[in-house]
Amino acid sequence: MTIVQTRPAPAPARRGVPGRIRVISGVTAAALALLFAALAAGAWTVGDGLRVIGRDAGPQVVATAGLYLALSDMDAQVADALVMGEAYDRERQQSVDRYERRRSEANQALLKAFELSGDNEAERRTVQSVLDGLGRYERLAAQALLLDQRSPHPPGPPADDVVLLHRQATDLMRLVLLPQAYNLTLENGTIVRRTYDDKALTVPLLRGAVVLAGLLALGCLLVLQVYLARRFRRVFGPALLAATVATAVALLFGSNVLAQDEQALREAKTAGFDSMLTLARARAISNSMQGDQSRYLLDKARADTYEHMYLDKSLSVLYVEAGNLETYHAKVTGRSGEGFRGLLGPELVGRSGEAAMDAYRRFQAADMDFRARAADGRVREAVEARLGPVGEAFDAYDRSLVALSEQHESAFERAIGRGENTLDGLWRLLPFAIGVIGLLVVAGVWPRLKEYR
Repeated sequence: MTIVQTRPAPAPARRGVPGRIRVISGVTAAALALLFAALAAGAWTVGDGLRVIGRDAGPQVVATAGLYLALSDMDAQVADALVMGEAYDRERQQSVDRYERRRSEANQALLKAFELSGDNEAERRTVQSVLDGLGRYERLAAQALLLDQRSPHPPGPPADDVVLLHRQATDLMRLVLLPQAYNLTLENGTIVRRTYDDKALTVPLLRGAVVLAGLLALGCLLVLQVYLARRFRRVFGPALLAATVATAVALLFGSNVLAQDEQALREAKTAGFDSMLTLARARAISNSMQGDQSRYLLDKARADTYEHMYLDKSLSVLYVEAGNLETYHAKVTGRSGEGFRGLLGPELVGRSGEAAMDAYRRFQAADMDFRARAADGRVREAVEARLGPVGEAFDAYDRSLVALSEQHESAFERAIGRGENTLDGLWRLLPFAIGVIGLLVVAGVWPRLKEYR
């Protein structure tokens, strides 16, 4: 009879230790993977927002807002050239040259709007409609300018046939092209607004996911260390301690980056993009206002209409309770900017805002004097005022708006640049953190598993 000796089976506890270590390690690895996935998703989401708002759609929308300015100034320059008559040859040529520059700017803005429209057929049709209408306007304006040049007249209204041609051109601009240009800017602006609203909702959720995943990963690392320390009766392993510290650093740094980039997006949108777009609209409407001054002299039959249009545009730029232009002049020139509403109301803050308000007040005061001369029948003096003090006051006012816009553009660029730089740091950290923490976890667990081989 042969006696076979067998080795005793491993104790159940000893057989289960490697399994428990593998399970805890696997859960820890999954938690770490979840943390890094949340960080990557958050970084990609906020980076997409910075790209769209800061480098893609945002600047293009502001650029297409210049379409309204270019179109309105085209019509204003035509009116200026027609009302000058034969006494201002040099100034008339300057107006014609500026008309040509604005026409080129309008075409460039339309190209940008077409690029921005992408596959949106409705926006593409709008751009095409503006292009077609602009061609019709240019033909009417060219005919009016040519006919006016062939029919010399003193400063003031030109010949009736010139007035009729200009009336057709300005009606096309006022009733068709400018509303289409304004709607095009609003439609394109929805790209930025939708992007911002989406990121403003998604980024905080992803940041919350980063915090939860990070806390879960830290908890798993602590459980793993406690288990190994108790089971093997040793102090905490340095590799796992380093992995825990590195995970905590990655969690704090990553959540802080997402918070900073969320703030950068908010600043770029509210303190930069919104104000830039508002000031672009204010400049365009203001430019159309000063064109109404020339149209007021140019077309006697519609003088009252152009005066009311001037008032409506003034109220949209800076609103006060006023039922007529005389009341508006009195309130604007006699009060500070406090309490004013309209497009410029929220923008009239700080020293630059006060400068813009003062410039606007001087422009309205010059307009009041200009209309007084026209009402007294002093047409030539009114034309001189329009080309002299009124034009100078408007140019100073327009420069103040440009200065305000440049301040907001600087704030916009700083916010976008700060967000991109911070995000670049996170993208550089992420692969390094994944590799280092992964190696530290393996270095902390692998020697314990080798003891069971």
